[in-house]
Amino acid sequence: MVENNHSTDSTGEFQRSLSHFDDRILADPNAQWPVEPGRYRLVVSLACPWAHRMLIVRRLLGLESSISVGVTDPVQDERSWRFTLDPDDVDPVLGIGFIGDAYYAREPDYRGGISVPAIVDIPSGELVTNDYLQMTLDLSTEWGGFHRDGAPDLYPVALRPEIDEVIGLVFRDVNNGVYRSGFAAAQDKYDRAYNGLFNRLDWLEERLTGRRYLVGDTITEADIRLFTTLVRFDPVYHGHFKCNRNKLTEMPALWAYARDLYQTPGFTDTVNFDHIKRHYYQVHTDINPTKIVPLGPDLTNWDTPHGREALGGRPFGDGTPPPAPPEAEVFADWRL
Repeated sequence: MVENNHSTDSTGEFQRSLSHFDDRILADPNAQWPVEPGRYRLVVSLACPWAHRMLIVRRLLGLESSISVGVTDPVQDERSWRFTLDPDDVDPVLGIGFIGDAYYAREPDYRGGISVPAIVDIPSGELVTNDYLQMTLDLSTEWGGFHRDGAPDLYPVALRPEIDEVIGLVFRDVNNGVYRSGFAAAQDKYDRAYNGLFNRLDWLEERLTGRRYLVGDTITEADIRLFTTLVRFDPVYHGHFKCNRNKLTEMPALWAYARDLYQTPGFTDTVNFDHIKRHYYQVHTDINPTKIVPLGPDLTNWDTPHGREALGGRPFGDGTPPPAPPEAEVFADWRL
């Protein structure tokens, strides 16, 4: 089984490949890819948790006018993520029908997986990077000269060691753990991933019972990386990926924490449950061969009061909430 640039090995364990294109866009004007507003286009799927966190960071930092965004259809075909949401099925900036075209413009003989998020150099049409682990950090650290006034510090220097430690654990057991459970092809591999996932969720439940955010008293990179998995947990991972010890709604601290973030400006308008559900249930035909998309769960409860303000904390620290997004970027309202 191959899912984009990921696979299941001969033992039945899910393996996530490292990003093949790991160039960085740097503030150094002499870099191969220098920071330059208007030069690059971010390509995302609203269904993808790795792309979703790029959208959130970009919104919170106010980089919408510096880095444009293209949104793919949530359902790929064998040629990769496609721009069928745009007129004539072509991205209006890049002039291509598939993000794979940018991969091949960069490396014509490339035979690996095609993934999002991806950043493309508009003048050349070449892919710059698909390194989802580094891209959000670079938005915080390399693009600082173009952050909006009042942008929060999502990766504060003093907290970076703790943030890095937390996001490493969350990646291994939660962000990637749901995939290791869902795509396991052997019982023992599934058992190991499932137990690691819920042990870590129990750890997070305890950690978040007495504190509003994962690290420090403001929203950081760690919260964004956890949120994009939590928001998909009950709609997708609980049933589709067999992560069914309990639902997110049955973990009081985590459920309140997820709602707190969801209701924070910069998060809500990036969440599209329609794209999320249709992608997972219609693309992973080895898991769901009928392609039937469940009608549930009820998602109106994401807007219910969470009570997390009582724990203190300042969502944006010394900064301010982001303004309303451009009309074309209220992604939560998108429907096919």
